[in-house]
Amino acid sequence: MSKRLRSSEVCADCSGPDPSWASVNRGTFLCDECCSVHRSLGRHISQVRHLKHTPWPPTLLQMVETLYNNGANSIWEHSLLDPASIMSGRRKANPQDKVHPNKAEFIRAKYQMLAFVHRLPCRDDDSVTAKDLSKQLHSSVRTGNLETCLRLLSLGAQANFFHPEKGNTPLHVASKAGQILQAELLAVYGADPGTQDSSGKTPVDYARQGGHHELAERLVEIQYELTDRLAFYLCGRKPDHKNGQHFIIPQMADSSLDLSELAKAAKRKLQSLSNHLFEELAMDVYDEVDRRETDAVWLATQNHSALVTETTVVPFLPVNPEYSSTRNQGRQKLARFNAHEFATLVIDILSDAKRRQQGSSLSGSKDNVELILKTINNQHSVESQDNDQPDYDSVASDEDTDLETTASKANRQKLLGKDAN
Repeated sequence: MSKRLRSSEVCADCSGPDPSWASVNRGTFLCDECCSVHRSLGRHISQVRHLKHTPWPPTLLQMVETLYNNGANSIWEHSLLDPASIMSGRRKANPQDKVHPNKAEFIRAKYQMLAFVHRLPCRDDDSVTAKDLSKQLHSSVRTGNLETCLRLLSLGAQANFFHPEKGNTPLHVASKAGQILQAELLAVYGADPGTQDSSGKTPVDYARQGGHHELAERLVEIQYELTDRLAFYLCGRKPDHKNGQHFIIPQMADSSLDLSELAKAAKRKLQSLSNHLFEELAMDVYDEVDRRETDAVWLATQNHSALVTETTVVPFLPVNPEYSSTRNQGRQKLARFNAHEFATLVIDILSDAKRRQQGSSLSGSKDNVELILKTINNQHSVESQDNDQPDYDSVASDEDTDLETTASKANRQKLLGKDAN
């Protein structure tokens, strides 16, 4: 979906004119220079999309526009609005500032360190504060006030919070009320459409029961967002969820390339992973797909000036401090996969996601992957130059544990498409 910006819209970080990118989870529009810094922060900090050259689910774009138009940026720059900040010399970046260090330092302080966000009064028990915020979020999502909910999420409210008295999550409430933009915001912050309430109903069930058909269909899309994105990356198609098709498993253009013993061994190792480790691997590959696709859009929309070569290189996935060093190393290693290797990994993940959901052998329809693989022999070698083992085995090499968090279980449901019909 294309986006036509009004002339009054400016970059949230430097006030430069004609922003062409958006940070989905921050509800802001960005110029090219500031976006280059956002990309280097990683998706756990800022999820960027081009406003014109990236496909948008219409209601997701509407959600970001609504947040921008209702002053979401003031959430991230709260203390800078205080006149005392100007007196002390603290200010936001301006269009004339250099990307490095000026804009980069400001953007990292703003989004990574949350240096300007309004802080709640300190309490002895932080968990109580988080619970209170989550309960406020639970009540707020029944209304259309997106910026209030974004503020609560920025302060630590949990999108998957299960209300002990109400017996459901904020997404259940938003779905029952037909608040599709609230559902979009909650999903961006990790809410799972497959979570059951105390009665065994999912948000999809409530949307359907309330006659909110567009919302119900969108929730199913969100449920399968990970596997849909991987399939579209290879074959340019998405499953027809309305007709019960939830997976597309592409096929290599030259399947003979996949018959090596190493490839077979790698696939067996993938299939033997616990759900927890498989989920982590799939999410890491999703992030790498996003990095590669965003890079392609970036290069296609730039004028190949010094801006492109000096400030915008994102050679591999940025470190996420919430992940182990082993996982971060594996995530960065994904950038070394050539097109054939990466396509093979994506197909294996799609196949195993379907197998794990259905609990049986695969028998789905297949599509030929032609766009990249036809020219693969001219661009890359089939095997890595410095490894004799499949690279992706090390991506999920963290020790498994039976003590999985609630967030981990929710992510698994989202990955495998549980409870979505």
